Amino acid sequence: MPEKSRAADRICSEIEQAIAMGAYEDGEKLNEVALARQFDVSRTPLREALQSLQAIGLVELIPNRGAFVRRPSMTRLVEMFELMGEMEALCVKLATKRITPAQRLRLQEAARGCEEALSEGRADDYYAANGRLHGVIYEASGNEFLAEETRRLLRRLSPFRRRQLDVTGRLRASMGEHAAILEAMDRGEAEAAADLMRVHITALSRTYDQYIAAVGPRAEAG
Repeated sequence: MPEKSRAADRICSEIEQAIAMGAYEDGEKLNEVALARQFDVSRTPLREALQSLQAIGLVELIPNRGAFVRRPSMTRLVEMFELMGEMEALCVKLATKRITPAQRLRLQEAARGCEEALSEGRADDYYAANGRLHGVIYEASGNEFLAEETRRLLRRLSPFRRRQLDVTGRLRASMGEHAAILEAMDRGEAEAAADLMRVHITALSRTYDQYIAAVGPRAEAG
């Protein structure tokens, strides 16, 4: 990967996490000069990062005016997680019926990766393994359009999903939910796996108060 692209990815990741943590208000203008100085980069990778953020709806680039934060309200986030829950539920329902032996092995490896990372307190590795686990389920659904659209929404929600897990201490509970989902899949219980996945994904709405308390009133501004 070119150096500029790696820098752009790093900047994009850090800014989206800052938005998820409530560091910016909705509608706040981003100071590109200050950001370039902060990240010690030229304007080129910074603008590439801002374009990526625009693509996932967290920044709006207005010609001759600049870049503005577009932070979703908490209500909007809950709505997005509700849709994500339904999409992932359908993915796992189909995957339970269609998963191949090779995909099942990869799913088990990802689950072990989550368990090991959690037991050793390696949060970044947990999120990486968690991403692989869900990715295998999307692939195993056998419906590429559904998989593409689910990945697209996941990309938009990723910084908020991670922040919600961090804030509410849900990592261990999340791991337990993974185990229950995989057990239902092993038993061939497609509807049960779908119900468990729906609950797993929509947990954000059940921890609303904790999230708001952690990120402050800006999260509700949107």
